[in-house]
Amino acid sequence: MKSKPEASKVKVASPKKAKAKPASPSVKKDEADKVPALHLPAGVLLGAHTSISGGVSQSVPRAQALGFTAAQIFVKNNKQWFAPALAEEEIKQFRSEQKASGIYFFAHNSYLVNLASQDAQMFATSIKAMTAELERAEALGLPFIVMHPGSHGGAGEEAGLQRIAKGLDEIVKGTAGFRCRMALEITAGQGNALGYRLEHLAWLLENVSDEKRFGTCLDTAHLYAAGYNVKTREGYDETMDQVDKLFGSRRVLGLHLNDSKVPLGKRVDRHEHLGLGEIGIDCFKWIVQDARWASTPKVLETPKSEDMHEDVENLTKLASYLR
Repeated sequence: MKSKPEASKVKVASPKKAKAKPASPSVKKDEADKVPALHLPAGVLLGAHTSISGGVSQSVPRAQALGFTAAQIFVKNNKQWFAPALAEEEIKQFRSEQKASGIYFFAHNSYLVNLASQDAQMFATSIKAMTAELERAEALGLPFIVMHPGSHGGAGEEAGLQRIAKGLDEIVKGTAGFRCRMALEITAGQGNALGYRLEHLAWLLENVSDEKRFGTCLDTAHLYAAGYNVKTREGYDETMDQVDKLFGSRRVLGLHLNDSKVPLGKRVDRHEHLGLGEIGIDCFKWIVQDARWASTPKVLETPKSEDMHEDVENLTKLASYLR
């Protein structure tokens, strides 16, 4: 029998001398050399969310050109519920290029999905959309897809969490035999969003029908905005100890490295470049040096322009801490 969730406490150039344009999201491999690539040590899994403009297979040369060893992608337009099926050739190209690159790719689902909704149509559409995204991720050979648990819309946390568990079970039922897992992400807790407490994630992992199909994803900006003080050494250690106690670091499939624009406990989701926000650089140093996360893919979701030079700059900040 499932246990009841506890409510939380908690810019025209002249024809003769045209200006060079920055690399666009649809550049090919030999056009993206305007931004110096990272040179990361073997075994380090670091990168950023990467555009799939032009097709999912285009994300591989983009990530490769910048020196990423890990990358997160959407498996379709994240602002739409559904998309045409992936062409077999596109799937083959992605899988071939990903394997050759050695980059650890994983996915993030559309933000439209809301499994905590009490509205029957929204709930059913969310299940159908998440199932479709899992099918795409599975076809691409991705190990997991990150998802936000959902927003209860005023129905309360207990009702929202129970609804999410029910929706997750329906998705598992419709994707039997899949290897791709779902990683429930810690949220900032904005509005009625659930998942802003580690206890929420732990309860969901305990109350789904097939826990092997699930894991979690930790986002530093979300943790901080939700009240976990990862800015201080003591706060970082306490937070990670809670992770170990509630569901274990082995259940953390990915990490989002984002500084926060908002103060501790503000419950607003606003990302900032590493070291320039409220959290500061130390937290990210501790993460890349923490043995628990040595084999866990870590990616940025910070503001960026088309050539993604900001991602390289942010990750370069961490280079001196790698060991």
